[in-house]
Amino acid sequence: MLVCRTKAELKRELSELRKAGKSVGLVPTMGYLHDGHASLLRRAKEENDAAVLSVFINPMQFGPNEDLDRYPRDEQRDLKLAEQCGIDLVFMPAVQEMYPSKPLTSIIISQVTSRLCGASRPGHFDGVGLVVSKLFHLVQPDRAYFGMKDAQQVAVIEQMVNDLDLPVEIIPCPTVREPDGLALSSRNVYLTAQQRQQAVVLSQTLKRAEQWHQEPQMTAGALIAKAAGHIEEATEGTIDYVELLTFPALEPLHPDMPLSEGSGRLILALAVKFGTTRLIDNCILDLSEVNGNAANHDEV
Repeated sequence: MLVCRTKAELKRELSELRKAGKSVGLVPTMGYLHDGHASLLRRAKEENDAAVLSVFINPMQFGPNEDLDRYPRDEQRDLKLAEQCGIDLVFMPAVQEMYPSKPLTSIIISQVTSRLCGASRPGHFDGVGLVVSKLFHLVQPDRAYFGMKDAQQVAVIEQMVNDLDLPVEIIPCPTVREPDGLALSSRNVYLTAQQRQQAVVLSQTLKRAEQWHQEPQMTAGALIAKAAGHIEEATEGTIDYVELLTFPALEPLHPDMPLSEGSGRLILALAVKFGTTRLIDNCILDLSEVNGNAANHDEV
């Protein structure tokens, strides 16, 4: 496994792979890898001749008073996991290497960034767009792998790729969870024992929502209210948002719209703060299931 610290090293090694006609899969991360990242790495290795991991804590996507300085880091642990997953090349640049001077170029993706984390973290996705576009240009992967735990990020990057005709296929991958359902996150290490116990309510709420949304006459507004109420009753966490949107366009629904009259896919997205730790989670709801069930019921 090769470790590159500079763009020049990365370019040299990738040139050799390209000369050999090998396909390349990229997994961009901010490090402190866990089993969720490992699932992306293994899939990248399975579906490509060569798999590249990038580890870079991108300061451009952190706002004022966010957790950039205390974001968890463990380089040796990351390298060990990457090697176990069969990664061919790891790109671990310093901030000065990625941004030798203050960037004067912005990648602004509108509409899909106006809600959820984009609303509560202004500028966050501008920073994501910038660093991901840089990584795509540096690595020139055939495929790039992202976890659906951050479904808005997947939607934003897919929009950027489509708009700019970037020659990379985006591969969304399922959220990996702890045995009790908590979505794996590098930020989970911040939770106290009590907060960790309460945090599982996010996945429990989503699991219930998969049943609630099929109830007769369930509306968009009622589903949001039931989800928010369940979180408030079961935890001491502070809700940042509970939203039900179309996916991947991330457009809001009229609160009174019966879900049985809808079509396509929706995302129920949650963000809750436990102390100073903000956790996100989501599930995709397929309205064809609702309409299909209704149609079957009418036939009976």
